[in-house]
Amino acid sequence: MLLREVVIATGNQGKLNEYRKILHGPELRVLGLEDVPVAMSEVIETGRSYVNNAIAKAVAIAKTTGIPAIGDDSGLEIDALNGAPGPVSARYGINLRQKNVRSERDRNELILDLMKSIPLPKRTARFRACVALAMPGNIIITREGVCEGFIAESPRGDDGFGYDPIFLIPDGRSMAQIGDLKNTISHRGKAIAALLTAISSGKQTIDA
Repeated sequence: MLLREVVIATGNQGKLNEYRKILHGPELRVLGLEDVPVAMSEVIETGRSYVNNAIAKAVAIAKTTGIPAIGDDSGLEIDALNGAPGPVSARYGINLRQKNVRSERDRNELILDLMKSIPLPKRTARFRACVALAMPGNIIITREGVCEGFIAESPRGDDGFGYDPIFLIPDGRSMAQIGDLKNTISHRGKAIAALLTAISSGKQTIDA
């Protein structure tokens, strides 16, 4: 399977920037939603699983544009919070009726507050990402990536987006402090690498 162009099915500019860095190359044109006549409001997420959400995004955009599309769904899973926020990471706080949670910073502060009495050894967590490639002919390939770490006691770093400032990798730095290394070790970076391997191997089957 050879890709010449692909649409990244996300309205999150941070995610799109990461995809453009990871997929950068002369043989592949990476498009954002601003480059095609479609809006993410047309895509319905079930919220039930990462893979279902990723497939829904990819299939909807590929069908509408006639261009191969990559859908992405990811989340932060905190062991001390029984796996929350999980698939609702982007909307966490709203589902808890926390009216003051309106931004990424608010969500980070909410999590730090919920975990303020939990010592670092028990603040284990992971980022999980599922990416799905959908072709206009409905060929779907999915891959997953996981990055293990800990929840910080306070935000660290100014790069990245989402929960990056409060997620620590094993060396003690946050995802917002490691620059382009993030694209190699992150959940999304691992999932995309696995997807590219599947594409280059000629795999053409649905694989969740």
